[in-house]
Amino acid sequence: MTLEQLSSYVIAQSAAVAEGWYYIMTGLMIAIHVGFLMYEVGASRMQNAVSSGVKNLLAFAFMIPTFWLFGWYIYLAFPHGLVPMDMEGYGVPWNVSMGPMLSDQLTGVFWAAFTLFACTTASIFSGAVIERIRISSFVFLAVLLGSVCWNLGASWGWHFDGWLVTKFGYHDVAAAGVVHMIAGWFAFGVILNLGPRVGRYNDDGSMNELEGHDLRFSFVGLLMIIVGFFGFLGACLIWPGLPALDMQEVTTWTQIYGAPATLSSFAYNALMGLAGGMIGAFWMGKGNPFWIMSGGLAGIFSVAAGLDIWYPGLAFVLGTVGGIIIIPANDLLHKIFKVDDPVGAVAVHGVAGIWGVLAMGIFASGYPGASDAIPAVSFYGQFVGCITMFAVGFIPGYGVSFVMKMMGWLRVPDHVQQAGIDKAELGLRATNY
Repeated sequence: MTLEQLSSYVIAQSAAVAEGWYYIMTGLMIAIHVGFLMYEVGASRMQNAVSSGVKNLLAFAFMIPTFWLFGWYIYLAFPHGLVPMDMEGYGVPWNVSMGPMLSDQLTGVFWAAFTLFACTTASIFSGAVIERIRISSFVFLAVLLGSVCWNLGASWGWHFDGWLVTKFGYHDVAAAGVVHMIAGWFAFGVILNLGPRVGRYNDDGSMNELEGHDLRFSFVGLLMIIVGFFGFLGACLIWPGLPALDMQEVTTWTQIYGAPATLSSFAYNALMGLAGGMIGAFWMGKGNPFWIMSGGLAGIFSVAAGLDIWYPGLAFVLGTVGGIIIIPANDLLHKIFKVDDPVGAVAVHGVAGIWGVLAMGIFASGYPGASDAIPAVSFYGQFVGCITMFAVGFIPGYGVSFVMKMMGWLRVPDHVQQAGIDKAELGLRATNY
């Protein structure tokens, strides 16, 4: 076998292994949606448990075709702003790249991984609106979030040529802002218009606890989300570069911006952030098990922006802070805005996402970009990214849901809530005993 033949063989095998990697990571990410479904079903009262699960199933189902129709194109075509690049049809459904070909081993699995990222944003949003949103209006808003809004934010800040990256050095390798901030603050915009569940607030403004019917479902669901997030994190890495033709050098993994990264850094820091978040929430929540598990998620999001570079001890501290801050943040949002966020999604994803993005600017300012086209990390750049991700989530979430509210197409009527959405909309009940 000649050197040229050997190089061609190694390249082909590397592409095949890369295809397998993203295929497996995509499958693992589906566990996120199993987890969110269980989490929300458990956090719902019995008369609404089925409708909460149905929302998750439909969000997953509708996200896939809409991401194929226009979501993938938005991510690829808009890195420079709101004017699309000339893609020569790449990324649109009728292009040859958007179908299975022997000559293209990676487009389909990249698309699949990004589709599951989009589905994750919808699942994050789902928990904040349980027990009082119409199923049809939820699906519409979920598609808006996961196949339009998130895609723009990702194109700007999670793309090697995105304007936030090339102008400001924005660094967010595992999507603390790009996924979690956008989804969390989109949910906040919607729940401002959606209003609280019947019985959540008294006439004097005091708040009642509306406890879910089975906290065990929520515990298992939260753990399943964490399992799935290891697939999410694995899909945030780019497969090691193909061997050079001289066979002397093989490049390592890279993160989304093209800089070298390792699975070891992701493993170390994700686990340390997870543990820190759980311990921080355990302390701040006085042992409340719901917040312990939510704190674990917040801990991962707190370290996500710099997952490729953190020292594990620092990741633990950042995660601990994330687990601590989400509880007073959740209380403050409810006290000031009188919103109803049954699972704390805005605090866990939106607030912890802000902390994760800004922590990169505080503790890693000056970290060099992946190329000469990408400036070094700075607090200013991370702050600009934070404002952008907040706006990409909150503005469309609030604006579109406001219009839907005016149309009467957002909230389940109060008398239906009291009777139970499962019976009124689906003609079902969660159990037969």
